[in-house]
Amino acid sequence: MTTSAVRGEPLPGGDPTTAGIICAKLTKVYTGAPPMPAGGRWGGGAPGGSSGRPQGGGAAEGRPGSVPAAAGRSESGVRAVDALNLTVQRGEFFGLLGPNGAGKSTTIGMLTTRVIPTAGQAIVAGIDVVAHPALARTRLAAVTQTNTLDRSLTVFDNLYFHGRYFGLGRAESRRRARSLIERFQLEDKAGVLVDTLSGGLAQRVQIARALLHEPAVLFLDEPTAGLDPQTRLQLWETLRELNRSGQTVLLTTHYMEEADQLCERLAIMDHGHLLALDTPEGLKARVGAERIVTVTLTRPDDGSVERSISALGGVNDVQREERVLRVYAGVAEGLVPRVVQAVAGAGAELHDLSVMEPTLEAVYLKLTGKEYRE
Repeated sequence: MTTSAVRGEPLPGGDPTTAGIICAKLTKVYTGAPPMPAGGRWGGGAPGGSSGRPQGGGAAEGRPGSVPAAAGRSESGVRAVDALNLTVQRGEFFGLLGPNGAGKSTTIGMLTTRVIPTAGQAIVAGIDVVAHPALARTRLAAVTQTNTLDRSLTVFDNLYFHGRYFGLGRAESRRRARSLIERFQLEDKAGVLVDTLSGGLAQRVQIARALLHEPAVLFLDEPTAGLDPQTRLQLWETLRELNRSGQTVLLTTHYMEEADQLCERLAIMDHGHLLALDTPEGLKARVGAERIVTVTLTRPDDGSVERSISALGGVNDVQREERVLRVYAGVAEGLVPRVVQAVAGAGAELHDLSVMEPTLEAVYLKLTGKEYRE
């Protein structure tokens, strides 16, 4: 059992001296509508109010310390995150996946001081973010899919004033801004108004800005959403280089390929709970299948096709959703013709059939389902 570096309370499942992020039984219950929509701004504001300088935390800021389960808050309402235990190591590139409404945004909101937990503890870079939110904000940074750059300023000035916002002196803010502009290959854009930048360039500037105050942990919310494939690949390489330099990164994304390519470990959430946590390869191995056959019928299945396919040798599992059945098979040889025969034998009509090896997307769908989420 380890303890918080700031407060000294026991932490189940993480050592704040080696961990970048620790969630210990972290819980959020909303009695009304969640105040922070997905894609909204997570953080990165002034670390200590309007002055932009770090100040004390805790009760002086109208916030409780880490909240015990018996804090007296109402347990009725929407349990967006339910007793989440999660540790991200320092220097790790970690991915948090889940459908809309899974609890990802609320989790990140709590970790970046924007949402106050109902219960549990959130530690970022050894700091209790509830007890010391202003201090925590000096050690973290968040980049959202929404462009939050000051569009009336140039690229250089966006970085420079971010440093001033966080209490850096003029000379140090200029030095760091120039260094990051060079690092992110933005020299020819330094004097350009950010309002004229493409989506990919704007994201690079947002990441550079987030790094100016040298955060211990960087939170990325769908950083490549809406970017073209070439720009997305370029940004991936930027993020890899950033992580290779020792930066701790927590990424949320709906692109399974992105998570597979970038992340050392992945957690999949749904309905406020952690469903799985492993390396990308470890998660794919959990499917328990050599091949996955996706069968699409012309009409919804009443269960007869599912039963017929399930009876085939080598089939480990069948998931049915309206017209679509996903068949998880441990034996691939001769599987497709047998599935086609099973569909015909059940009196159904085949519309489409595809075969693939286990992928991260297959794991994700198996755990969370395929229904549309708003």
